[in-house]
Amino acid sequence: MTTQRAELRKSRKRRLTRRRAVGAAGGALLLTGATLGANMLLSPAGAATAAADWPTPTGDKPVTKTIEVSGTYDGGLQRFYGSGDLGGDGQDEGQDPIFKLKDGAVLKNVVLGSPAADGVHCSGSCTIQNVWWEDVGEDAATFKGTSTGSTYTVTGGGAKKADDKVLQFNGAGKLNITGFQVSDFGKLVRSCGNCSKQYKRTITVNDVDVTAPGKSLVGINTNYGDTATLSKIRIHGDDDKKIEPCVRFTGNDSGDEPEETGSGPDGTYCKYSASDISYQ
Repeated sequence: MTTQRAELRKSRKRRLTRRRAVGAAGGALLLTGATLGANMLLSPAGAATAAADWPTPTGDKPVTKTIEVSGTYDGGLQRFYGSGDLGGDGQDEGQDPIFKLKDGAVLKNVVLGSPAADGVHCSGSCTIQNVWWEDVGEDAATFKGTSTGSTYTVTGGGAKKADDKVLQFNGAGKLNITGFQVSDFGKLVRSCGNCSKQYKRTITVNDVDVTAPGKSLVGINTNYGDTATLSKIRIHGDDDKKIEPCVRFTGNDSGDEPEETGSGPDGTYCKYSASDISYQ
């Protein structure tokens, strides 16, 4: 009898241990489900992801004379920076660029370090792909094509520390920007307000991350028929909404300072709605 009682006690102890283990596992599952539910509430579906990390340059390459590009130039994510005559990093107009792209050229996988002189010039249609400006000099890129059929494409990449403009649109045609990121800047894109020869310019900005401080995303001249279309713009760190998405000007060809005439969506020149801009 003593042996039977001992076996019964052992059997009850094993069943109790199993019940406790199952109960603990169930509690863990309930806790996990509660945690997941809380996380889902904190991170609603469709929340924007953070901007991509900046690349680490694979090497350094000083540039003493403008590199002229026809066809495709792949920089292999090396850091290019001005040296000698290209060693300036100020805002003086008329500086030479690090890269000059001929009509139809492609520049990709480049990091522009400091000093960056006048960055990149496009003589006609061009594609700038996965190009990163660590410290913008005069301008990051300037578009100079004179044909109304010129198309300039900026895809991926990013720019930091631009005292004034990042992308300067002096020529004619269309400028398409997508997947770009910009921080600590004056203006992301400016249609030239006082060039000696003026054109109608069409600007599209899509899927872009913007980090304050900054002044404006796009500046256009309504008197020349410029338009700017904005979508999927994510603005970070601008709780007071000081960054203007789109600013309208009356441009001129006399070299005078252009007159600002308004800002915000108007359906004609500044084409976007409140839902196209999100604040993170």
